[in-house]
Amino acid sequence: MELAGKVAIVTGASRGVGAATAVALAEAGCTVACAARATEASPQPTPGTLDETVRRITEAGGTCVAVPTNLAVDAEVEQMVATVIAEFGRVDILVNNAAITFPGDLELPLKRHDLVFAVNLRAPLLAIQAVAPGMRERGIGTILNVSSVAALNYFPGLMAYGASKIALEHLTVSLAAQLRDDGISVNTFRIDIPVASEGFIANAPDIDHSDWEPSEVAAEGIVWMLRRPASYTGHNDGMAALREEHGIMSTQVGREHRQTSGILTENPMRLPS
Repeated sequence: MELAGKVAIVTGASRGVGAATAVALAEAGCTVACAARATEASPQPTPGTLDETVRRITEAGGTCVAVPTNLAVDAEVEQMVATVIAEFGRVDILVNNAAITFPGDLELPLKRHDLVFAVNLRAPLLAIQAVAPGMRERGIGTILNVSSVAALNYFPGLMAYGASKIALEHLTVSLAAQLRDDGISVNTFRIDIPVASEGFIANAPDIDHSDWEPSEVAAEGIVWMLRRPASYTGHNDGMAALREEHGIMSTQVGREHRQTSGILTENPMRLPS
C-alpha cells in the first residue's frame, strides 16, 4: 500500500517503538496523529513526550498532530479518533502500539490487572470500533496491533501483560476475518527480538541491554507490514520470522545505530519486549 498521503494514528507515540513508528510513517509521507498520555505539561516517569515526537517530525518537514489521550479511559479513546477525523477527515491507518504492565502474577491486585487489559486490549478494540465505519465506507484501511513474545511464553511477573497480548492476537485474527471483505487488513506485529525501548528498559533497569535493537528496527518492520496489500491480513507475525523470511529489519540497521551510540555487541537475548 502506498503510504504517502495517508492519515495514521499511532498510540504510545511519546517514546520507544511508538515514537519511532510515528517518525517512520511521517518520513513515508503520512500525516500522523501521535497519541499518548505523556506531554511536557503532564510528563510521566518514563522518559519521552508527545511534544518531543512532534518536534522530531515537524523539524524534518513532516506533518503530525499531538492527541493527548489516556487510553485507560473509554471516552478519551473515542475522542482520540473523533479528533483525528474532525481534523483530517478520515483515518487510513491505526497502529495500536501503546501498552502498560505492572510486576506481579497471581498476587497482582485485580485493579492493576484490569488496568493492563484496559490499555492493552480494550483500548485497541475501542479504537478499531471507532475507525472501522469510515474504513468500511471507503473500502480500504489498515490496522496493526503490536504484541510481544510474552503472548506466547510465561515470563515471571508478566502474567497479566502476556495474557492481554495473546488476547490481542486473537482479536487480530477475529477482526481480520470480519473485515476482510471490506478491504480492511488487520495484522499483529509481535516483538520477539529484544528492543531497547524506554518503557522496557524502565521495567528492567538491571538487565544489560547493550545488544538490544533500537526502536527504529521494530518501526521498520511495522512500516513494512503497513505497506502490504489488503490481502495480507490475519497475520500474527514476529520480528524474527519476518527478518528471516523477508530480509527486513536487518541486524545491520541495529549495528549502525549502536556504532553511532558507541555500543556494538553481538550476543542475542531472549527476553519479552
